Amino acid sequence: MSPAARARRSAAQPFSWPVRVYYEDTDSGGVVYYANYLKFLERARTEWLRAAGFEQSALAAVHNIVFIVRSISLQYLSPARYDDRLAVSVEPGEFGAARIEMRQVVRRGREELVTAQVEIACVNTASFRPVRIPKPVIAKIGNKK
Repeated sequence: MSPAARARRSAAQPFSWPVRVYYEDTDSGGVVYYANYLKFLERARTEWLRAAGFEQSALAAVHNIVFIVRSISLQYLSPARYDDRLAVSVEPGEFGAARIEMRQVVRRGREELVTAQVEIACVNTASFRPVRIPKPVIAKIGNKK
């Protein structure tokens, strides 16, 4: 399923992005190095925005905003290994004027490997101070429950 088609699914279904584990993602034990899960989560959030019609470079150029991670909490449940096919989900939760809370999960098949609670903040590109999420963005990614 294309990213655009995934974005059109109901709000009850999280967005999902495929990730393949490369050798460079692993540590000396042959499993995904813990910090690399942050990269997988970031890629999924970027593709979630892209599937909704928003390129991060365009958000910066047109709206003078960027989304930054304000806080993140991860639970490592089981290791991923070289050549695994993973799916990384993005499930938005509560929206504020300048922030979005979301749950993200890294799965191998049906098995949850990593769960994350993430809060992203919308900030001005010049000052890095919080600003309201633009209305066109909220209209496409906002709560639809």
